[in-house]
Amino acid sequence: MGKNIALLAGGYSGEYVISIKTAETIEKNLDDTLYNVFKIIITKDEWYHEHNGQKVQVDRNDFSLTVNGEKIVFDCVFIAIHGTPGEDGRIQGYLDMLNMPYTTCNSIVSALTFNKSYCNKVVKSFNVVNIANSVHLIKGEPFSIGAILDTLKLPVFVKPNESGSSLGVSKVKDVGTLLPAIEKAFKEDNQVLIEEFIEGRELTIGVYKTNGYLHTLPATEIESKNEFFDYEAKYTPGVTNEITPARIDKSLKEQLENKAAYIYRHLNCRGVVRMDFILQKSSGKLFFLEVNTMPGQSENSIVPQQVRAAGLSLKNFYGELLEDCMAGAGIRY
Repeated sequence: MGKNIALLAGGYSGEYVISIKTAETIEKNLDDTLYNVFKIIITKDEWYHEHNGQKVQVDRNDFSLTVNGEKIVFDCVFIAIHGTPGEDGRIQGYLDMLNMPYTTCNSIVSALTFNKSYCNKVVKSFNVVNIANSVHLIKGEPFSIGAILDTLKLPVFVKPNESGSSLGVSKVKDVGTLLPAIEKAFKEDNQVLIEEFIEGRELTIGVYKTNGYLHTLPATEIESKNEFFDYEAKYTPGVTNEITPARIDKSLKEQLENKAAYIYRHLNCRGVVRMDFILQKSSGKLFFLEVNTMPGQSENSIVPQQVRAAGLSLKNFYGELLEDCMAGAGIRY
């Protein structure tokens, strides 16, 4: 008899559509001889599973479904929501209260890594990787363009502090476009992060842990035809050249893997995460960008590319993540 898996998709952010594509890939690659997969769509208004064209609402008291008179309870939750509430710790906190195992980082780690500024401060304290100089703005709190430019050198990136898929992100090269970029970012979030631009090669690497062992996937180098790896570059075919495995020498490969593994362990991550770095052109130093605790996994996304480059099948990969999650359910706190 197969185990019942709730596959969560959707969410409240602009990444809804990407989440649906991620869930499609995961559902397609879960072994239907081992798992009974129930895709559940999460929106602000409702949580539902579609059965025979009808919406079956989730009972949020115990996170269950009733289908054809039968109550369905779940052995594990596979979270495939990017942004809120699936990547910022909210859904994890709810599931923790129900003692329900799930495939991502816990609520505290998810909340920390979702907040780019706070995560940068913690990772900087590890003293294993460089962090770009930055300024953190909060809506409603006064700020000065002059004070920002006293702290940072142009060009800078202006981005929502808690958002994904590069929504609301701008690269600012001159003073006149800084304020409009800040206003644009504030439309996506109540906090804004302004970071100095680091010129170099963008490298990203998947990390996951199963059976007590931490694994790194082959790294990817991202070459965007756009000014940076923005929303269009991420999701429009032909705009970005993603090279997996990255064309890097053995020394850099080991450095990237070791730093990513160290950050994964010391942030207490779970499941598969993707970490983004920049190899600075002028110094050859690695700069940390961010941790994605629910990286995009549509068919051609970076993590599936890396899984295949590692010689693994997505079916086995997702199966391992689920089985490890259920085996460790008793030690989730």
